[in-house]
Amino acid sequence: MTPSEPKLISGNANRPLADRVARRMSMHRGRKVGLVDARVERFNDGEIFVEVFENVRGEDMFIIQSTSNPANDNLMELLIISDALRRSSAARITAVIPYFGYARQDRRSKARTPITAKLVSNMIVEAGIERVLTLDLHATQIQGFFDIPVDNLYASPVFALDVKHNFKDQMDEIMVVSPDVGGVARARDLAKRIGAPLSIVDKRRGKPGEVAEMTVIGDVKDRTCLIVDDIVDTAGTLCKAAEVLMAHGAKEVHAYITHGVLSGPAIERVNASVMKHLVITDTIEATKALLAAEKIRIVPTAPMFAQAILNTSNGTSVSSLFDHETLGPIYEGMYSG
Repeated sequence: MTPSEPKLISGNANRPLADRVARRMSMHRGRKVGLVDARVERFNDGEIFVEVFENVRGEDMFIIQSTSNPANDNLMELLIISDALRRSSAARITAVIPYFGYARQDRRSKARTPITAKLVSNMIVEAGIERVLTLDLHATQIQGFFDIPVDNLYASPVFALDVKHNFKDQMDEIMVVSPDVGGVARARDLAKRIGAPLSIVDKRRGKPGEVAEMTVIGDVKDRTCLIVDDIVDTAGTLCKAAEVLMAHGAKEVHAYITHGVLSGPAIERVNASVMKHLVITDTIEATKALLAAEKIRIVPTAPMFAQAILNTSNGTSVSSLFDHETLGPIYEGMYSG
C-alpha cells in the first residue's frame, strides 16, 4: 500500500512546469511541496547520469518529464530517473509525461516501418514505471500499448473555460473546426462543452509534409472559427487551414492546440498568418521566441496535473477532472467571472 503523500522529481525537459506543479500542490496541501533534490547531468560523451540526494524508500514517486525536443535525451532521462528510484526502493513510480513523444508513430503507415510508440511504451514499463499520467495522446489507442494503467487527461475542459472567458460576447458566432477527419472526436468534445457547431477541413496530401488540397465541410461564413488539434509542429498545415477558412467567409480564425512543438519556422509562420491567436498549453517548455510571439498565448496545465497527481496518490477519481464542476474551481483564479 502506497503512502498518501506524493513526492515529485523532475528531469530537464520542462523544469518550469514541474516547479509550477509543486507550487500548486503546496496550495492544495497548505504546506510547501518541493521537488526531490537530485541531479540529472551528462558526462562529456553525452551519457546521462542521475543521483537522488534524498531518501525515497517507500515513497510514492512522480517523475515529471515530457519527451519533447530533444526527444531521445528526455526519454532516456525519464528511464534513468525511474531506474534510480526503483533501485532506491521507491514504493511506486508514476511517470507524468505532459507531452508524450513518438506518439505520431502509432501504426505502420507503410511497409518496413516501426511502431515506435509501442517500443517506447515497452521501455517505460521495463524501467520500473507502474503508471503513466499524460495529456492528449496523439492517438488514444496508445493507452493499450502499455501493460500498466494510463490516465490520459484532456485539454478540452481547460480550453472550454478559456473560450467562455475570452469569447463570452461571441459565443453565438463560434464554430469549432477540426483540421482533419482524424481529429473530429477531439474537436467535437470542445464543441459540445461550449455548445458550438462543428466543421471539418478535409485535407489531401500530395506527398508527406505537403498538403495538395483543402476542402471545408460546413458553413463557416461570418463565424469566429476555432481550430482544435493536439499538436502544432511546423504550423504549415494550420496556417493553410486558417487561410482556407477565411477564404470561405470566416469572420476570424483562432486555434486551440494542446502541444506547441513549434519547430523550424513555425513561430514566424503563425505571426505572419491570418490567425488572430494560437492558444497552446505549457506541456513543452517555452522558448524565448515563443514567449515573445504576439499571436501565441499559453494556458497553464499545472493546476490540472497537480490535482491529478493528488487524486492518483489518494486513490480517487482522475476522470472527475473532465467535469466542469471539478475543474472550474481549480482554474477560478484565472477565469473568475
